Amino acid sequence: MTARGFAAFPKVKRRIATTWWGKAWDRALKDTALDLGMLKLGRRYAHAGVVGPITVSPGLLHAQVHDDDTVHSTTVRVPELTEVQWGQFLDRVAEQPGHIAALLDNDMPRDLVAAAEESGVDLLPGIGDLEPECDCEGWELPCRHAAALAFQVGWLLDADPFVLLLLKGKPEQELLDALKQRVAGPVGTRTPVVVLDEPAGQLPAKPGLPATTPVVLAVEPPPGYDAAELAALMEIAADRARALLRSGTLEG
Repeated sequence: MTARGFAAFPKVKRRIATTWWGKAWDRALKDTALDLGMLKLGRRYAHAGVVGPITVSPGLLHAQVHDDDTVHSTTVRVPELTEVQWGQFLDRVAEQPGHIAALLDNDMPRDLVAAAEESGVDLLPGIGDLEPECDCEGWELPCRHAAALAFQVGWLLDADPFVLLLLKGKPEQELLDALKQRVAGPVGTRTPVVVLDEPAGQLPAKPGLPATTPVVLAVEPPPGYDAAELAALMEIAADRARALLRSGTLEG
């Protein structure tokens, strides 16, 4: 599925982005705006509950916005990542199993975004990256309707960073499948695991370091995810970590 639909937000007195990436989205909106007064009006529209259901697809946001007796068709365009950039980003995520766990827990690690930027991949929008369009007569960029839509999308990002990744061009399941392939490696090239005669559950000591007993965290899989698949992914990552520890090539 390359598009996701979200029910309209009800009228609220006040709501702001709470995550650091949601706030970054708001900053990009403010940096893009030519009229901050119109932006404030758009925020009031977002709180008033006049934005209809929101559709998020690669590179595009869309909703109908009710303004008195008129309904406006409103969109906001966002630059998508190229396939090369996606490959660089996924390689970065796969390097740290904790990043995968964080995304599944609806978190966007700062160091992941920073590492992606170092590879030339901008996940968060910058100045001028948000391109609003609306069939209203307003000439402002954004108009109050597009601003209202953009503010509400910031709320969606707060709850689910995969919304941002979908906007940049990849649906959630496609991303997870690609990560599984990267972590597991191609068939026939996976690192073999040598089983040593050691107490169950205990990792061998790296030369110069004491033996380490792993800590197992019991967590519930996120809604919509199969626990067996998540456990298999974690086991693959653990096997690779054990192999590296046995080789003695990790830095202390």
